[in-house]
Amino acid sequence: MVSVITVNYHGTDSTITCLNAARELDYPPDRLELICVDNESSAENAERLGALDGVKLLTSGENLGFAGGCNLGAGEANGTVLAFLNNDAVPDPGWLRAAVGVLRAAPTVGAVAGKVLDWQGSRIDFVDGGLTWFGMGYKRHAGELDDGRHDGARDVLFGTGSSLFVRAELFRALGGFDERFFMFYEDVDLGWRLNLRGWRVRYEPTSVAYHRHHESMAAVSSAREHYLLERNALAALYKNVSEATLARALPAALALSVRRSTARGELDPHQLELDRRPADPREDEAPVPVDRQALAGVLAIDRFVDLLPEFARAREVEQRERVRSDADLVPLLRKAMEPAYPLPRYLAAHDALVEAFELEKVFGGSRRIAVLTGDAITERMAGPAIRAWHTAEALAVEHEVRLISVNAEVAPADADFAVLRAAPRDLPSHVDWADIVVVQGHVLEMVPALRRQDSGTIVVCDIYDPMHLELLEQGRDTDEQRREADLRGTTEVLNKQLRRGDFFLCASQRQRHFWLGHLAALGRITPSVYDNDPTMRSMISVVPFGLPNRPPSRTGPGIRGRQGIGTEDKIVLWAGGVYSWFDPLTLLHAVHRLSEHHPELRLFFLGMRHPNPDVPEMGMADRTRQLSERLGLTDKHVFFNETWVPYGQRQNYLLDADCGVTTHFEHVETTFAFRTRMLDYLWAGLPVVTTDGDSFADLVRDEGLGVVVPAEDPRALANALERVLYDEPFIQGCEERIAEVRERFTWETALRPLTEFCRDPRPAPDRLPASAPLTRTPRKSRTAALRDDVGLLREYLDQGGVREVTKRAAGRLRRVAGQRLRGGGTS
Repeated sequence: MVSVITVNYHGTDSTITCLNAARELDYPPDRLELICVDNESSAENAERLGALDGVKLLTSGENLGFAGGCNLGAGEANGTVLAFLNNDAVPDPGWLRAAVGVLRAAPTVGAVAGKVLDWQGSRIDFVDGGLTWFGMGYKRHAGELDDGRHDGARDVLFGTGSSLFVRAELFRALGGFDERFFMFYEDVDLGWRLNLRGWRVRYEPTSVAYHRHHESMAAVSSAREHYLLERNALAALYKNVSEATLARALPAALALSVRRSTARGELDPHQLELDRRPADPREDEAPVPVDRQALAGVLAIDRFVDLLPEFARAREVEQRERVRSDADLVPLLRKAMEPAYPLPRYLAAHDALVEAFELEKVFGGSRRIAVLTGDAITERMAGPAIRAWHTAEALAVEHEVRLISVNAEVAPADADFAVLRAAPRDLPSHVDWADIVVVQGHVLEMVPALRRQDSGTIVVCDIYDPMHLELLEQGRDTDEQRREADLRGTTEVLNKQLRRGDFFLCASQRQRHFWLGHLAALGRITPSVYDNDPTMRSMISVVPFGLPNRPPSRTGPGIRGRQGIGTEDKIVLWAGGVYSWFDPLTLLHAVHRLSEHHPELRLFFLGMRHPNPDVPEMGMADRTRQLSERLGLTDKHVFFNETWVPYGQRQNYLLDADCGVTTHFEHVETTFAFRTRMLDYLWAGLPVVTTDGDSFADLVRDEGLGVVVPAEDPRALANALERVLYDEPFIQGCEERIAEVRERFTWETALRPLTEFCRDPRPAPDRLPASAPLTRTPRKSRTAALRDDVGLLREYLDQGGVREVTKRAAGRLRRVAGQRLRGGGTS
């Protein structure tokens, strides 16, 4: 059973509207309990609310506040889930079912935060929570248009009390909302405590409610509201941070509360300075008018001190029960260094306190991060642009981010970060702005100053694409001389990144082993690097391609309904481009074989023309068209989309498919590739047929997500397609396992190594300035050195005579000169 609890305080009309909407929820009535708490109840209100059918009314003669009212309702609730709903809000019919589904599916989620929109359903009230270092929670993106950017589920620090679902037993174990808060931040405090104890709070965008924001506060002055906000922020901070954090944050938070109030009330802070004394001493005794806004912070601190013994007991409990550190929760704070109020005197004090108490060491300062790509950023994006976009999106949650493309095609969708086009000559200004630069492809070549070893900018190299191995296949269409030159050039581009980078991203463990070999060959795995981290994870981490947090939902037409493709046909989808390292030819032979027994079979190629105009069509695309024509498959069993599907519309095509396929040849490119767009199959829950040999095939085989076949085997491929299209028990098993596996590949999870690095970015150990060995090889005595030289002379004479001796001597001279130039000579 679920108990929906709403608290009324002299807002009976809104409360009746809310409860009537709750009775229309898409949820079994016998498993739904509606509870209304009437604060400072009157006979009239009690009579009206008591007349509502199926509502349990609890009355209180005093105003218990939102926290106390919710606790009273929770104490009388019979449900295993408590659903808190503001009385000035109404739920969407699917509000409850969506949230309960999350709690059932994820045992570690203790509370679900619903999506809250304004009364018209067009603007955001709540989609994410942030917390400042001084304890003030805030609703990120509040007031913005709800344009779909926040339709992915994610973990949050807290949910808004206007739409919050909590496991009942857990709520009671935590003592419910802290009633000393009365109202404001009691939801922040509850979410904070849940997270500290190891539980997750999960934002679920399909659980929607519509809210008339702060209708209950309409008759309350802003000064009283600020008083509650200031007092409760201090209380939440005091209760929930560790001893070490409290020692830094609380003194600064107290001082900042005073400055915030004096700045808000425009109080002259210098009026009591001795050099400001009036000529008539009696004027010093006269009362001074003080705006209530200026009193809010001072009185809030005074009341906080009154309650300190009670908060101290609560703090003791929270610190004893916590299992997570402050550092663990920093990502959920989002931008903890956000000052929150744009008042000049206040901002100056904020910056001074942050510096004096070194608060960035505790809460992590926001960085400036430039993500550089050479790919087109438009509605039609290929893998590199998609990866750069989601990288910027993930980092922008905590940092100031610019996504910059040097491609001529830049026409982005709306984003929470800057998306810019820059000519190569303009890149240095963006690099100078940034603390961290994330590069991919050839972009590092365009900023020579960034390649220098003495550059102080932190560089992250995204080498998820082994371009030189791709070129071995792609270059088959060119002459041998050009092919060799292109390969040398591309390899050197990668080598420059590997020599310069501070942190590297790759897409799989296979790739990680490959790139570790590169780094070792280039001399990057030095004793200092190895001793700092023998695992090398602090230098190179696996960041695969990712998936959206939210499942795909149809927004328009896809494949079915096109000429030649019926609603009952079986559709095999090829979701990426057609490149030289792929083998669509074997797939065509398999489709030709299978279509003789299954005339309803359809193969659809999602995109034949790369969206980046700088990427030419490869020869394999034309060979694929020609073979399809020769086999009589085109527009009967095989269909080509000759353009490229917009990134935001690909789900419509995926949802029309019955399975996904990728086939390739057996070669070294396959061994180390990561087929980026193939993850879309998992996103859509499609069973997969893939050729053996790459890391994606390992995943499909190990997890039971479909069928893995040998390279260039049409018969095996045809049998595999038949199984994933027609074997219902096998299909169901694949779908069940796909649902579990895809959670590992959300962008939020995939990019975690990068987001963690950016919270505490450091140069690679071998790039630290003025680094030198602490111990040196002892200098040999002259006699020992002469003896060694005589031995070497004999050895070299035996190997090659006078010419070998001359060569070795010249080599020694070069080494000695180099050591002295680097300051590494002995003395």
